Amino acid sequence: MPSSISNFDFSRPIPALPWRGLLIATALLTTAATAAWEISARARGYAPTLNDTPDLWADRREAVQPDSVVILGDSRPLFDLDLDELEKGLGSRPIQLAIAGSCAFPNLEEIINDGRFRGTIICSIVPGMFFAPGGPLEKSATDALKRYRERTIAHRVGHQLGMLLEERIAFMKQEDLVLAKLLQKIAVPNRANSYLPPDLPPYFQTMDRERRTRMSDAAARPGPLQDRIKHGWIPLFTPPPFPEYTPKEVLEGMGRAVEERFGKVAALVKKLEARGGKIVFVRYPHSGDLKVLEDKATPRSAEWARLMRETGAPNIYYSDHPELIFDCPEWSHLSGPDSVEFTKRLVPHLKKALGK
Repeated sequence: MPSSISNFDFSRPIPALPWRGLLIATALLTTAATAAWEISARARGYAPTLNDTPDLWADRREAVQPDSVVILGDSRPLFDLDLDELEKGLGSRPIQLAIAGSCAFPNLEEIINDGRFRGTIICSIVPGMFFAPGGPLEKSATDALKRYRERTIAHRVGHQLGMLLEERIAFMKQEDLVLAKLLQKIAVPNRANSYLPPDLPPYFQTMDRERRTRMSDAAARPGPLQDRIKHGWIPLFTPPPFPEYTPKEVLEGMGRAVEERFGKVAALVKKLEARGGKIVFVRYPHSGDLKVLEDKATPRSAEWARLMRETGAPNIYYSDHPELIFDCPEWSHLSGPDSVEFTKRLVPHLKKALGK
C-alpha cells in the first residue's frame, strides 16, 4: 500500500523577485558595512597585526628543539626582548613563549618535564603573577598548552587562514572588537559580595609570526591611549577582596598552593640542570605608580629572594644594574626602540649568568 507521505508534494514555487539585484544589493551593503567598521577600527588606533592566540603560541612551542633558547613569562619579556639582538649576543635565535597576562609556572613545568629539552630558559618573574594559585593567570598558560597538545588539522587550517586575514584587516582583534568583548565593557556597578574584574588594557601592540611584540606608537607617546593603559594596571594589580562567603578551605588551599610552588620550581630547576640545561630568572623594568604598587605588595625581599635562594639559579634584577633601568611609557613595558637597546645591554648579563 503506497505511503501517503510518499505522495506529498514538497515542491515550493520560487517567488518572482529580482534575485540578481538583491544579491548585488546585499553584497554592496556587506562591503560597505565591513569597510565602515575597518575605517572605524583604524581611526581608533588599531592596525593589521596578528592576535596572540593559543594556536600562534603552539606554532612556536612546536619549533622548540632540545637545545633551543626559550623565553618564558608574562608580557614584559614579550615587549622588552628583541629576538635579533638576543640572537646576535647568544648565538641562537630564541623562541618566544611568554604569554601576556599569564602565570609562567605551567609552561615552565611542561617544558622542563619534556625529557628531550636540555636547552636554555630565560624566565621572567613578576611575583604577583608567577605565584598565582590558579585562576585566569594560570588559565592563559594552560589554554595555550592544551591547544599545543590537542590541536587538529581543522585547527591548523583555520589558524593559517586567520593569520592571512589578521595581517591585512585591522578590526580582527579577538580581545577587543568582537561582540562578546564589547558587551563586557558595559559598565555595571559592583554589588555586595559581587565584584567585577577590572578592564584589561586595550590592544596596544603589534605581533608577528615569531610572536615578536612591539608597543604601538600611540601607547609609547603621551596621550589618551597611554593614559588609559596606565590607569588599567592599578586595578589589575589590586584584585578585589574575596567574597565573604568564600569557604575557609578554599583560602587555605590557595595558601598551600603558593607555598608548594617554591619547592616545585626548585625541583624543576634541579631536573633541568641535571640534563645539562640552564635557566636564568629575570626581573624586567617597571615604572611609576605601578612600580610603587608592585614593590609594596611583593617586595624583592619576599617571594623573589626566597625563590632565588631555594633554586640557587642565576638571576638578573634590572635595578641592580644602572644601565638596565629604563622608563616604561605606560609603566609596565618598554617602547619598541627601548626594547632593542635594553636587550643589547641585557645580553652581557645573560652571558655571564649562563656561563657563556
